[in-house]
Amino acid sequence: MGATDSAPARGGAGSRRRTQNASMADVARVAGVSSQTVSRVSNGFPGVNEETRQRVLAAMKELGYRPNSAARALKRGDFRTIGVITFTLATTGNVRTLEAIATSAAEEGYAVTLLPVAVPTQDEVRGAFSRLGELAVDAVIVIMEVHLLDSARLSLPPHVKVVVADSDAGDRYAVVDTDQAGGSRDAVRHLLGLGHDTVWHLAGPEGSYAAQRRTAAWQAALEEAGRVPPPLVHGDWSAESGYRAGLRLAEQDDCTAVFAANDQMALGLLRALHERGRRVPQDVSVIGFDDIPEAGSFLPPLTTVHQDFAEVGRRCVDGVLRQVREGGTDRGTTLVPTRLVLRESTAPPPEVR
Repeated sequence: MGATDSAPARGGAGSRRRTQNASMADVARVAGVSSQTVSRVSNGFPGVNEETRQRVLAAMKELGYRPNSAARALKRGDFRTIGVITFTLATTGNVRTLEAIATSAAEEGYAVTLLPVAVPTQDEVRGAFSRLGELAVDAVIVIMEVHLLDSARLSLPPHVKVVVADSDAGDRYAVVDTDQAGGSRDAVRHLLGLGHDTVWHLAGPEGSYAAQRRTAAWQAALEEAGRVPPPLVHGDWSAESGYRAGLRLAEQDDCTAVFAANDQMALGLLRALHERGRRVPQDVSVIGFDDIPEAGSFLPPLTTVHQDFAEVGRRCVDGVLRQVREGGTDRGTTLVPTRLVLRESTAPPPEVR
């Protein structure tokens, strides 16, 4: 097409087309500096005067040069990526927490790599951790029950910082958790304050840390009020399990108030009570836990404990990045407050009205 196709690179559109895969040496030649100087400018290191820096940047632009971010990450040990290990994306809490993690990480200039665990066993979790080194992450957030993290059997890459979400890691890891106990106490105290003699509990799975904390707080709140806790009824977080449990609770004539450990089980409970002719809240008051987006559209709209999943996700990112930037390892638990959202599924018991 003309001289620009064969002449050495000196600028202009033709040279940019010809050098679209330009190297650091090409930039150094055009800018009239050493490759080391180009590297320092590319990595944002100090010690380069402004005139030289601008000349190098102009050469990069002219040649269409893009620094190799992967190579820079390997050299500097900074991959700007956070791994997230989770067992399931089927729960509202996990999905909303993950969404907040991804958003917060992006605001800090970090990408997120999801490492789903098919089955919640130590072998599966150990396999996920072993893949961290291959995927080159700076930190990992674990959204999973901590009893699966057997530290004696896991081999964590030494540079990886860890935060565990919604679990009990003791002093082994940094933890960000919703105030499970506080939210449960608020739910029980609200129902007792309405005049109910006691509060039945539709609990989550026995192996779940969150379910255990909510159950323990329910029992403690009743005992503090001088009430004898009724027999515990378990579900598995699903609406179907709430329905099955609700059929049994509907047969208890003295059951006038139920605290369900999550909103999905509360939904199944509402259906069972309706089918058995127990009106909510006229005959039985119901409180859930989570405050899922649909909770206000239940029939009746559900009183529930609001969890701030977005704040949990943000604090998880803040926690791992603080460890990355400061070079230390955090321990202990950060609690995110809950709040009771009053709707139309709770009222005084029939004898009080």
